[in-house]
Amino acid sequence: MREIVLDTETTGFDPQTGDRMVEIGAVELYNHMPTGQTYHQYINPERDMPQGAFDVHGLSEEFLRDFPSFRAIARDFLDFIGDARLVIHNAKFDVPFLNAELGWCNLPPIPIERALDTLIIARKKFPGSPASLDALCRRFGIDNSHRTRHGALLDSEILAEVYLELIGGRQPGLVLAPTPASARTGAEDPGEWRPRPRPQPLPPRITKQEAAAHAAFVEAMGDGALWKKVRS
Repeated sequence: MREIVLDTETTGFDPQTGDRMVEIGAVELYNHMPTGQTYHQYINPERDMPQGAFDVHGLSEEFLRDFPSFRAIARDFLDFIGDARLVIHNAKFDVPFLNAELGWCNLPPIPIERALDTLIIARKKFPGSPASLDALCRRFGIDNSHRTRHGALLDSEILAEVYLELIGGRQPGLVLAPTPASARTGAEDPGEWRPRPRPQPLPPRITKQEAAAHAAFVEAMGDGALWKKVRS
């Protein structure tokens, strides 16, 4: 199963009042394991940068001026996410921004049902507790000390770790799930793995004295002893 953990940065809170996206970051998961494939793009919003937004992500109008508009990168972005499920923290914020930008490019919107909202998952799992990304990092012991400001790719990488903890940690996927590499190369599917016989049997852990005592005990039980039937 392919999933895309996604985050955006914007000029504000509402695309319907003129706010735009300025950064997209995304991380690919396959069967709940990172594949190493990422998507990252700064975007020229073609407008000014409010001070409040700059204080959050540090992306100035001058810095973004030489980057492409969303229209120029829309197809590359859609090609990367494909038809994968989107994992987003507070999807009700990011999806409307994505759909506004897609609509201005005359491209179809992303259904909100396609997004798995980790904010909702966290609030259900830990009712009454803080559910921000920073709070969840503290809860799960995830190091985010390098996160001095919001950044779409960094936040999506951190969110991928948080998401895996929210659904039970990495271990099940690490052991049981096939990877895209195995599917492409024809390598053995871990889901079909079976233990191989040992080249040499393990040595017995009981001593000779213990084995002799057990044999004597069984012999004393008579011919109808269950142990004798099992051994035969």
